[in-house]
Amino acid sequence: MMQLIENPKKETWIELIKRPEADIKDVEVAVHAIVTDIKRNGTVALKKYNLILDGYQGESVMLDEKSFQEADGLLDSKLKNAIEHAARNIEKFHSANRFKNEKVETQKGVVCWKKQMPIENVGLYIPGGTAPLFSTVLMLGIPAQIAGSKNVFICTPPNASGKINPAIIYAAKIAGITKIYLAGGAQAIAAMAFGNAGIPRADKIFGPGNRFVTAAKNLVSASGVAIDMPAGPSEVLVIADEHANPRFVASDLLSQAEHGSDSQVICLCISTEKAEAIQTETITLLNKLPRKEIATKALENSRIIILNNLDETIEFSNQYAPEHLILACADAENLAEKITQAGSVFLGNYSPESAGDYASGTNHTLPTNGFAKAYSGVSVDSFMKNITFQKLTKEGLNGLAETVITMAEAEGLDAHALAIKVRIEN
Repeated sequence: MMQLIENPKKETWIELIKRPEADIKDVEVAVHAIVTDIKRNGTVALKKYNLILDGYQGESVMLDEKSFQEADGLLDSKLKNAIEHAARNIEKFHSANRFKNEKVETQKGVVCWKKQMPIENVGLYIPGGTAPLFSTVLMLGIPAQIAGSKNVFICTPPNASGKINPAIIYAAKIAGITKIYLAGGAQAIAAMAFGNAGIPRADKIFGPGNRFVTAAKNLVSASGVAIDMPAGPSEVLVIADEHANPRFVASDLLSQAEHGSDSQVICLCISTEKAEAIQTETITLLNKLPRKEIATKALENSRIIILNNLDETIEFSNQYAPEHLILACADAENLAEKITQAGSVFLGNYSPESAGDYASGTNHTLPTNGFAKAYSGVSVDSFMKNITFQKLTKEGLNGLAETVITMAEAEGLDAHALAIKVRIEN
């Protein structure tokens, strides 16, 4: 069960904000071998791993058109309506937050501007298995379409019959994606990175996954393929004041704990009574979960920490930089102004993290493991690159000439200075 820690000294916080560390040396060795095999042997290697890891021995690595057509009939209307509802909110939020380009005259005769261009080839990794994340198809596919990426495709592990969850297919159709490839794990990441085994080469790879997928993304990123962000196990931090509902908080903690045994959940309280009530509710709700065993292991890495006041909880949270932060507090909006490090923030008792995971409109692909200090969650901008432009008149160049020549010569780059001199001399 979660460890309960009361009023820890600030000098001990550095230890309390550490995430669980897993020995991944064996994972890295295995992933390196898989990536190298895919790079060298392409289709032969991919089929081998499809058989060994997923039991699929089919010839085709691309989902057939028939499966696309059949997906609609395999889902009940309730789920289809839910997917469509979530898609509308995601599209609305992400469309409203597009960057607007403006020309800026930095000085007379010098005009600069930025142009956003979509990343053309985008590969989305969608986990299958025990938790087929069709919601991630929406979270990644919709911003990619808004950005205008030309070639957006999915890799997801098949079952032994070469089938995938129909909800993944339906979500892909809603997001305007028509290409789904039957490949999972590190082998899928490698195939997308190198354009191998019948799978297109991606300029950027997105999507969550297990330790093998994460290790593969990190490995191929050193080969010139961009990835969305560094990733680790899922996590949530909840700040609960005296107005927090213990049952609500417990359910939020468990919603992250059930992701995986290596997930971590943290609850910060300002009273022992509230902390104990949350711990009691967590135990009660845990026993009702189908994924109880997974959640139980995650809770062993997790903590309820009692601090002196809300200012301390904010300070602790900013040091931890959680993927998800829930402010289960009466004055959540004012407290939110003090948050400087977090992936996504949920305000008040009726803003559960699961709303953001599925349908509120924000993105659920977020920085974990403290990377919220330097990375943002996925947005339309994640699927775009910025190209800067500048246009100088002769007058504008004359106004910059002395500054550029002085700086270039000071750096010992005389040809840079010369490129200015030959122009102003005419």
